Amino acid sequence: MDAATVTVAEFHVADPPESWTRAGFTVDADAVCRVGGVGIRLVGPDRGTGIVGWSLRGVPADVHDLDGVPTTASDASPVTPASHPNGVTSVDHVVLLSPDLARTVAALADLGVRPRRERDGELGGQPIRQIFFRLGEVIVEVVGAPHTAGDGPSGLWGMTYVVDDVEATAKSFGDRTSPVKAAVQPGRRITTLRHREFGMSVRTALISPHILGG
Repeated sequence: MDAATVTVAEFHVADPPESWTRAGFTVDADAVCRVGGVGIRLVGPDRGTGIVGWSLRGVPADVHDLDGVPTTASDASPVTPASHPNGVTSVDHVVLLSPDLARTVAALADLGVRPRRERDGELGGQPIRQIFFRLGEVIVEVVGAPHTAGDGPSGLWGMTYVVDDVEATAKSFGDRTSPVKAAVQPGRRITTLRHREFGMSVRTALISPHILGG
Protein backbone atom coordinates (compact mmCIF):
# COMPACT_ATOMS: atom_id res chain seq x y z
CA MET A 1 0.00 0.00 0.00
CA ASP A 2 1.30 3.44 -0.93
CA ALA A 3 1.45 5.62 2.18
CA ALA A 4 0.71 8.68 0.10
CA THR A 5 -2.82 7.33 -0.45
CA VAL A 6 -3.66 7.16 3.27
CA THR A 7 -5.27 10.46 4.21
CA VAL A 8 -7.61 11.77 6.89
CA ALA A 9 -11.16 12.27 5.64
CA GLU A 10 -12.87 13.06 8.96
CA PHE A 11 -12.35 13.32 12.68
CA HIS A 12 -15.26 12.31 14.92
CA VAL A 13 -15.61 14.52 17.99
CA ALA A 14 -18.02 14.01 20.90
CA ASP A 15 -19.03 17.67 21.19
CA PRO A 16 -22.27 19.51 20.43
CA PRO A 17 -22.09 21.83 17.40
CA GLU A 18 -22.94 24.91 19.46
CA SER A 19 -19.73 24.61 21.49
CA TRP A 20 -17.64 24.88 18.33
CA THR A 21 -19.76 27.72 17.02
CA ARG A 22 -19.08 29.63 20.24
CA ALA A 23 -15.36 29.13 19.58
CA GLY A 24 -15.62 30.75 16.16
CA PHE A 25 -15.90 27.67 13.95
CA THR A 26 -18.46 27.46 11.17
CA VAL A 27 -20.53 24.28 11.53
CA ASP A 28 -22.84 23.02 8.79
CA ALA A 29 -26.42 21.91 9.36
CA ASP A 30 -25.26 18.27 9.29
CA ALA A 31 -22.93 18.98 12.28
CA VAL A 32 -19.77 18.87 10.17
CA CYS A 33 -17.09 21.54 10.56
CA ARG A 34 -15.05 21.82 7.32
CA VAL A 35 -11.44 22.82 8.06
CA GLY A 36 -9.30 22.83 4.95
CA GLY A 37 -10.13 19.60 3.16
CA VAL A 38 -10.89 17.74 6.40
CA GLY A 39 -14.31 17.25 7.96
CA ILE A 40 -14.78 17.34 11.73
CA ARG A 41 -18.03 15.54 12.51
CA LEU A 42 -19.52 16.66 15.82
CA VAL A 43 -21.29 13.54 17.03
CA GLY A 44 -22.37 14.91 20.43
CA PRO A 45 -21.47 14.09 24.04
CA ASP A 46 -23.53 10.89 24.03
CA ARG A 47 -20.56 9.32 22.23
CA GLY A 48 -18.11 10.13 25.01
CA THR A 49 -15.56 12.92 25.13
CA GLY A 50 -12.81 14.31 22.90
CA ILE A 51 -11.85 12.81 19.54
CA VAL A 52 -13.61 9.44 19.48
CA GLY A 53 -12.45 8.23 16.07
CA TRP A 54 -11.55 9.10 12.51
CA SER A 55 -12.17 7.99 8.95
CA LEU A 56 -9.26 7.41 6.59
CA ARG A 57 -8.99 7.13 2.84
CA GLY A 58 -6.73 4.49 1.38
CA VAL A 59 -7.23 1.82 4.05
CA PRO A 60 -8.99 -1.53 3.60
CA ALA A 61 -12.72 -1.62 4.27
CA ASP A 62 -12.25 -4.14 7.06
CA VAL A 63 -10.05 -1.79 9.11
CA HIS A 64 -12.02 -0.71 12.20
CA ASP A 65 -9.23 0.10 14.64
CA LEU A 66 -5.75 1.63 14.54
CA ASP A 67 -3.99 0.65 17.75
CA GLY A 68 -7.09 1.45 19.78
CA VAL A 69 -8.33 4.42 17.75
CA PRO A 70 -11.76 3.65 16.21
CA THR A 71 -11.21 3.84 12.46
CA THR A 72 -13.48 3.62 9.43
CA ALA A 73 -12.53 3.46 5.78
CA SER A 74 -13.70 6.30 3.55
CA ASP A 75 -13.79 6.98 -0.16
CA ALA A 76 -15.23 10.49 0.26
CA SER A 77 -13.61 13.38 -1.59
CA PRO A 78 -12.00 16.15 0.47
CA VAL A 79 -14.55 18.66 1.73
CA THR A 80 -14.70 22.22 0.46
CA PRO A 81 -13.06 24.50 3.06
CA ALA A 82 -15.38 26.72 5.05
CA SER A 83 -14.61 30.24 6.25
CA HIS A 84 -14.29 30.43 10.03
CA PRO A 85 -14.70 33.64 12.06
CA ASN A 86 -11.81 32.59 14.30
CA GLY A 87 -9.41 32.65 11.32
CA VAL A 88 -8.73 28.90 11.17
CA THR A 89 -7.72 27.75 7.67
CA SER A 90 -6.53 24.14 8.03
CA VAL A 91 -5.63 21.36 10.43
CA ASP A 92 -1.92 21.54 11.20
CA HIS A 93 -1.58 18.37 13.26
CA VAL A 94 -3.33 15.97 15.59
CA VAL A 95 -1.66 14.46 18.64
CA LEU A 96 -2.00 10.71 19.12
CA LEU A 97 -0.96 9.56 22.61
CA SER A 98 0.55 6.08 22.65
CA PRO A 99 1.32 3.86 25.64
CA ASP A 100 3.60 1.78 23.38
CA LEU A 101 5.36 3.68 20.61
CA ALA A 102 6.69 0.60 18.84
CA ARG A 103 3.21 -0.93 18.74
CA THR A 104 1.62 2.24 17.35
CA VAL A 105 4.33 2.69 14.73
CA ALA A 106 3.84 -0.94 13.68
CA ALA A 107 0.08 -0.41 13.36
CA LEU A 108 0.66 2.54 11.05
CA ALA A 109 3.27 0.56 9.10
CA ASP A 110 0.66 -2.15 8.51
CA LEU A 111 -1.26 0.50 6.55
CA GLY A 112 1.85 1.53 4.64
CA VAL A 113 2.38 4.73 6.62
CA ARG A 114 6.00 5.46 7.55
CA PRO A 115 7.41 8.05 9.97
CA ARG A 116 8.81 11.26 8.55
CA ARG A 117 10.93 12.28 11.54
CA GLU A 118 11.38 11.91 15.31
CA ARG A 119 12.06 14.33 18.13
CA ASP A 120 12.95 13.70 21.77
CA GLY A 121 11.89 16.10 24.50
CA GLU A 122 10.41 16.39 27.97
CA LEU A 123 6.91 16.78 29.34
CA GLY A 124 6.45 17.45 33.04
CA GLY A 125 10.06 16.49 33.61
CA GLN A 126 9.60 13.10 31.96
CA PRO A 127 11.23 12.11 28.64
CA ILE A 128 8.93 11.84 25.65
CA ARG A 129 9.40 10.96 22.01
CA GLN A 130 7.41 12.53 19.18
CA ILE A 131 7.18 10.58 15.93
CA PHE A 132 5.66 12.43 12.98
CA PHE A 133 3.60 10.98 10.14
CA ARG A 134 1.77 12.70 7.28
CA LEU A 135 -1.72 11.57 6.31
CA GLY A 136 -2.61 13.90 3.47
CA GLU A 137 -2.80 17.48 4.71
CA VAL A 138 -2.76 16.40 8.36
CA ILE A 139 0.40 15.68 10.34
CA VAL A 140 -0.10 12.94 12.94
CA GLU A 141 2.19 13.45 15.94
CA VAL A 142 2.52 10.21 17.89
CA VAL A 143 3.72 10.91 21.44
CA GLY A 144 4.84 8.49 24.11
CA ALA A 145 7.61 7.38 26.45
CA PRO A 146 10.74 6.44 24.50
CA HIS A 147 12.00 3.60 26.69
CA THR A 148 8.92 2.04 28.28
CA ALA A 149 5.83 0.32 26.91
CA GLY A 150 2.45 0.03 28.57
CA ASP A 151 -0.87 -1.63 27.88
CA GLY A 152 -4.09 0.01 26.80
CA PRO A 153 -5.20 1.75 23.63
CA SER A 154 -3.73 4.75 21.90
CA GLY A 155 -5.95 7.81 21.67
CA LEU A 156 -6.35 10.99 19.64
CA TRP A 157 -5.69 13.69 22.23
CA GLY A 158 -5.76 17.18 20.70
CA MET A 159 -5.67 19.24 17.52
CA THR A 160 -3.72 22.26 16.32
CA TYR A 161 -5.09 24.51 13.57
CA VAL A 162 -3.36 26.97 11.26
CA VAL A 163 -4.55 30.59 11.42
CA ASP A 164 -3.35 33.36 9.12
CA ASP A 165 -2.69 35.81 11.95
CA VAL A 166 -2.22 34.09 15.30
CA GLU A 167 -1.72 37.34 17.20
CA ALA A 168 -4.99 38.78 15.88
CA THR A 169 -6.87 35.56 16.57
CA ALA A 170 -5.56 35.37 20.13
CA LYS A 171 -6.50 39.02 20.69
CA SER A 172 -10.03 38.34 19.47
CA PHE A 173 -10.41 35.59 22.08
CA GLY A 174 -9.20 37.84 24.91
CA ASP A 175 -8.36 35.92 28.06
CA ARG A 176 -9.70 32.66 26.61
CA THR A 177 -6.34 31.82 25.04
CA SER A 178 -2.89 31.46 26.55
CA PRO A 179 -0.26 34.09 25.71
CA VAL A 180 1.13 33.66 22.19
CA LYS A 181 4.61 32.14 22.31
CA ALA A 182 7.25 30.65 20.03
CA ALA A 183 6.28 27.21 18.75
CA VAL A 184 8.62 24.23 18.63
CA GLN A 185 8.57 24.63 14.85
CA PRO A 186 11.16 27.32 14.02
CA GLY A 187 9.71 30.71 13.13
CA ARG A 188 6.13 29.84 14.06
CA ARG A 189 3.96 31.17 16.92
CA ILE A 190 1.29 29.31 18.87
CA THR A 191 -1.47 29.86 21.41
CA THR A 192 -3.71 27.42 23.29
CA LEU A 193 -7.47 27.87 23.38
CA ARG A 194 -9.17 27.51 26.76
CA HIS A 195 -11.48 25.02 25.11
CA ARG A 196 -13.57 24.10 28.15
CA GLU A 197 -14.83 27.68 28.41
CA PHE A 198 -16.68 27.05 25.14
CA GLY A 199 -17.94 23.59 26.09
CA MET A 200 -15.40 21.84 23.85
CA SER A 201 -13.79 18.60 25.01
CA VAL A 202 -10.87 18.61 22.56
CA ARG A 203 -7.60 20.27 23.50
CA THR A 204 -7.14 22.96 20.87
CA ALA A 205 -4.19 25.08 19.79
CA LEU A 206 -3.81 27.71 17.07
CA ILE A 207 -0.54 28.18 15.18
CA SER A 208 0.82 30.57 12.58
CA PRO A 209 1.30 29.31 8.99
CA HIS A 210 4.15 27.10 7.86
CA ILE A 211 7.35 28.90 6.94
CA LEU A 212 8.02 28.48 3.22
CA GLY A 213 11.15 26.44 2.74
CA GLY A 214 11.13 25.48 6.41
